[in-house]
Amino acid sequence: MRMSFKVALAASVTLACTVQVGAAYAAEQKFVEDYAKVPMPPGVQVVVTEHEGPVFADARGLTLYTWPQQAMRSGFSGDPKDKSACEDKPTLKTAGMMSPYPPGLDLPELDKRLSCAATWPPLFAPEDAKPVGNWTVVTRSDGKKQWAYDHHAVYTSILDKTPGEANAGTSGRRGGGDTPAEREPVGPPPNVPPGFQVVTTVRGRMVLNDKRYSVYTYDKDQPNKSNCTGACANTWIPAVAPASAQSQGEWAVIERSPGVRQWTFRKKPIYTFAEDQSPASQGGSDMPGWHNVYTQFAPKPPAEFTVQLTYAGDVLADAKGKTIYFYTCGDDSQDQMSCDTPESPQIYRIAIAGGGNWDRALKTWPYVLAPANARSTNKVWSVMDIDPKTGRRAAPGQAGAVHVWAYRDRPLYTYAGDKAPGDMEGNATGEWQGRRNGFRAFYIRDEFGRGG
Repeated sequence: MRMSFKVALAASVTLACTVQVGAAYAAEQKFVEDYAKVPMPPGVQVVVTEHEGPVFADARGLTLYTWPQQAMRSGFSGDPKDKSACEDKPTLKTAGMMSPYPPGLDLPELDKRLSCAATWPPLFAPEDAKPVGNWTVVTRSDGKKQWAYDHHAVYTSILDKTPGEANAGTSGRRGGGDTPAEREPVGPPPNVPPGFQVVTTVRGRMVLNDKRYSVYTYDKDQPNKSNCTGACANTWIPAVAPASAQSQGEWAVIERSPGVRQWTFRKKPIYTFAEDQSPASQGGSDMPGWHNVYTQFAPKPPAEFTVQLTYAGDVLADAKGKTIYFYTCGDDSQDQMSCDTPESPQIYRIAIAGGGNWDRALKTWPYVLAPANARSTNKVWSVMDIDPKTGRRAAPGQAGAVHVWAYRDRPLYTYAGDKAPGDMEGNATGEWQGRRNGFRAFYIRDEFGRGG
């Protein structure tokens, strides 16, 4: 069983295993998450994104986000309930929320810096707008009306250009303390019965129980019939449905034995795994015939990529087995602007990647190059042309541009210090273990003591 193998691996820290992405994702099928139908204001719609599932969108189909207030190392950032803190005037100084960094330092490229409201356009409401379901109206500091959902003001993002993109934030991150106060896409509740929830993971929208533990299906079950009985049911605990439970959407109830009812999802009986030791685990899926449950899968990584088993979990790697990293950055302004896109000031990345030296940064953290004929096939994994001299998007046909792989419209990198498949010496490079400004390994699976 792989869980025991992981304990030995974590102790030895020497073994790496290569798996082709196609094999790692072979069980995936095309599904779209069902969602609860809720009242919406005029002009608001639901769009199903490839990674975040169903989200609210404006009339153009652009994803809507909220900016929940959260505690930083010093002070708070984000929107309080029923109020917008995202203003029209650009912030020019650091806020000192990430001690020991002092407040009052000049932010870079002030001549190009946009205001929060220009970066995150508010979803304005008519002057006479009335609450609709969980939608309410807040009054901005300039007197304009703005829609709010669940008491949080709602915005679009200039990082999203077409319907179905959600490049500006994810519900899969957990902010606070060491991380920027990030925006989150907002959408209708998933259509799941009480006792279940859905969370965003790199693999897709995973179903958990109300204690945040994974649920599983079994290949040997038949449609709406469980074949896991006796000793099997001691290890794989049936998800018992209460007597009052009713079918809803893709969820139904079967009677596995007289008086004992069990939930099914898409006609497959649902179980928890008695040996799971952490929330959102994928440990049960190591057992032959058992699978985590997803309402929908995220698009697969490029076929040339591999998955490497490392001392800290399964990470994505290039065709040669070199660990792939993503760069993340949030500035220390009151607005907590992202600074990890090609449109951002590149001074942040070059400071971490090369100590301020551009050539050193390119050699230490080279881009993950894409084949010349590679093209974007979905909104999550894409290719872009980058001018390596500036870190910005290259103009069409620009000489010297490099064709690189990108995730959520951000370039990917490898690390020169990684010498063999499974190495991840560059992981957590940067400020606050790379969470504020730095590089993180691209985990496909991370549950060596830290959860799935």
